[in-house]
Amino acid sequence: MELRTLRYFVAVAEELHFGRAATRLHMSQPPLSRAIKQLEADVGALLFDRSPTRVTLTAAGSVLLDEARALLDHADRVRARVGAAAGAATITIGILGDGTDPGAARLAAAYRRNHPGIDIRIRDTDLTDPTCGLRAGLVDVALTRAPFDETALTVRTLRADPVGVVLRADDPLARRDGRDRRDGLRLAELDDRRWFQFPPGTDPLWQSYWNGGTPREGPVVRAVQECLQAVLWNGTVGLAPLGHTVLPADLALVPLADMAPSRVVVVWKADDPNPLIRSFVETAAAAYRR
Repeated sequence: MELRTLRYFVAVAEELHFGRAATRLHMSQPPLSRAIKQLEADVGALLFDRSPTRVTLTAAGSVLLDEARALLDHADRVRARVGAAAGAATITIGILGDGTDPGAARLAAAYRRNHPGIDIRIRDTDLTDPTCGLRAGLVDVALTRAPFDETALTVRTLRADPVGVVLRADDPLARRDGRDRRDGLRLAELDDRRWFQFPPGTDPLWQSYWNGGTPREGPVVRAVQECLQAVLWNGTVGLAPLGHTVLPADLALVPLADMAPSRVVVVWKADDPNPLIRSFVETAAAAYRR
């Protein structure tokens, strides 16, 4: 199994949709489908149950997802260590957020323009690690959202976004538009609902924020699409930043009147002297000011 094919598999497994996975991977859908079919032939098992309306992981697919994530993390770590030993002009950027964010698009364009000879590597991460592998040494700098444990890290806020609740479109609360914050939807109105949870070991500050500051119960998720599917299938409450979140027609995003904003931040290790990181931080600050 090639690492590239495993990356394809993880994207499909997290999105549970071949079209969205292809968009995330910047490729067309037919070669992605062929790669997954070849992977299934290689392992001798179906990895996905496919129907006209949805894609789900099989038992074999769930096992491979855990193993693939571990293998890809290890491969990233090896690449980072080898690059450091070789002294290569490389920066690895961890990203957790909305790929349609215009601030991130401006940042990418400006950094490429300012550093044409630099090998820029991107690590797109799921929701279980808000530092995108920074503490584990998998990335040099992370473009992510706070809050999380900032011990030994330096964090710079780029923007603060209001937050809304993701509900099924037919939910009675979805009719509240929240334009008047005094009468908008409030967290207390969601106390009787199930909320999504992150796996054990996830940063408690991060978990608490996305649960509205109160311990909750609900299904465990790792990726944005898993959160949305939990809302769609189970009626689970999800939260999402307003402004750049694109939802299916069956879901609605209703502003919350009493939820603290979600901060877009750039974060790096406090003792890292890499000048490429400093340049990235300054470029990010300028890109998000526009």
